Amino acid sequence: MTTPKRLGILTSGGDCAGLNSAIRAVVHRAVGTYGWSVIGIKDGTLGLMNRPLETVEFTLSDLTGSLLRLGGTVLGTTNKGDPFAFPMPDGSRKDRSADFAEGYRQLGLDALIVIGGDGSLKILRRLCQQGKIPMVGIPKTIDNDVHLTEYSIGFSTGLDVAVEALDRLQPTAASHHRVMILEVMGRDAGHIALQAGIAGGVDVILIPELRYGMEAVATKLRGVMKEGRSHGLVVVAEGVKTDMGEKVQVNWSGGESRYGGIGHWLGEQIAKTVGCETRVTVLGHVQRGGTPSMRDRVLASSFGVHAVDLVAKGRFDRMVAWHDRSVVDVALEDVVGVYRCVDAGGALVRTARGLGIYVGEID
Repeated sequence: MTTPKRLGILTSGGDCAGLNSAIRAVVHRAVGTYGWSVIGIKDGTLGLMNRPLETVEFTLSDLTGSLLRLGGTVLGTTNKGDPFAFPMPDGSRKDRSADFAEGYRQLGLDALIVIGGDGSLKILRRLCQQGKIPMVGIPKTIDNDVHLTEYSIGFSTGLDVAVEALDRLQPTAASHHRVMILEVMGRDAGHIALQAGIAGGVDVILIPELRYGMEAVATKLRGVMKEGRSHGLVVVAEGVKTDMGEKVQVNWSGGESRYGGIGHWLGEQIAKTVGCETRVTVLGHVQRGGTPSMRDRVLASSFGVHAVDLVAKGRFDRMVAWHDRSVVDVALEDVVGVYRCVDAGGALVRTARGLGIYVGEID
């Protein structure tokens, strides 16, 4: 048994399924095993920057097994408002990183566990280093693009949603003799598109990591029709560019640009080149919500327990990770700033091609 500690925990960045399982695991390990206190920080970094502070102290009775089944995060989160350049009401930007550290000190915390994606972990590590805050990271993102971990919390559930969508699109594609196009999330990584496409039996998979040609896409779909099948399935990652290398994005109020629209662009091109009827489904945030999959619940629970054990051992500036069917931990300095994309020559790309799926050009 170690010296009693006050442990803070927050979720940052976009939400995903499995976050509550990680929170529950942290509390059960910290309170149940070590006898510590766990303070939940609301709405990511904002909970420590706002005054008054926005927190909740967890007890074991607060976090029952029902939390495993709940999507999103009970703590709330944010993927806006960089503390180092925080948007102010007058339109200016202010460095509020000191407010974050001061909030941590006001709570009398001994360490912080943060659950975030690659961008959040990079910012939080910088905040903690500047404020001399002991930190342990837990990776989460449906994009599965955090470096040095085979899986991140949320990926499994997001992938299941995409596969289920393909399962539902195939019968209606066959009934109406159409090409159905599914646009999935993933930002600049094609992990969801690639694995969902293999599992869903699609004809074409387009991912940001591999260049493609519209004529090659059309040739594949024409070949499917010549074989006697009157419909086709295509899955495309949101970060895919046009065949001319142009980004397809949507401009939002405030000047923000986000991915979106490649599916509709692709649908128009296929209709023109193949001469078939197309329909487009954009899953969007549907992939981030809902009941967590079994894999995400187990992964998040394992991550939460290991993260608390790292705090108990005094091992900070680390991130828990999944590697070779086990939970390990890696240095955060080796994680942040490095992007985990699809291996263009890896086993899954070879599998897709071995199944006859068009998955881009071979360089």
